Amino acid sequence: MCHVREKRAKMGRVEVIAGSMFSGKTEELIRRLTRAEIAKQKVLVFKPSIDNRYSEHHIVSHDVSKMSCITIDNAEEIMPQIGDATVIGIDEAQFFDEKILDVVTELADMGKRVILSGCEMYSSGEPFGQMGALMCIAEDVDKLQAVCMVCGEEAYISYRKEQPQNGNILIGYSDIYEARCRKCAHLNGKKS
Repeated sequence: MCHVREKRAKMGRVEVIAGSMFSGKTEELIRRLTRAEIAKQKVLVFKPSIDNRYSEHHIVSHDVSKMSCITIDNAEEIMPQIGDATVIGIDEAQFFDEKILDVVTELADMGKRVILSGCEMYSSGEPFGQMGALMCIAEDVDKLQAVCMVCGEEAYISYRKEQPQNGNILIGYSDIYEARCRKCAHLNGKKS
């Protein structure tokens, strides 16, 4: 006897790519989104306007891979632009406020695949924005490692070469930040 299954709505999912600066987060996001495009899936990509390092209308990895995107000021701007997109990419997710959680949850509940990338902690070791909460609601979390610029070991810290003047956020490149391991970052004031 053959049973015919009812057609069910496609299940959405949340994927988070986390890690320090220079760990390849945006590169991995671009790779996943490109694969979705090859599979003929409709892809839409967003980034926060605060990320103005390389291009206003592209997400760009440090190795200069890039993909067109929509630049937005807040997470609430995402929903009105979704249309028939099935895969949603969000780069530098740590810069969005708590509304990103509601938006991502709603997208996944609508059957969308949502892929986010971002730094999960400040150079001080404290959680960065909503990344911890996003990792909690994700079906899939990949935490990428960089290479420590001091000793060559696996690095997970975005070490800030200069001390913060006004808060934790300073948008920058390798002139301001470098990847470091726990030992070389001297977290919590402990010297190696």
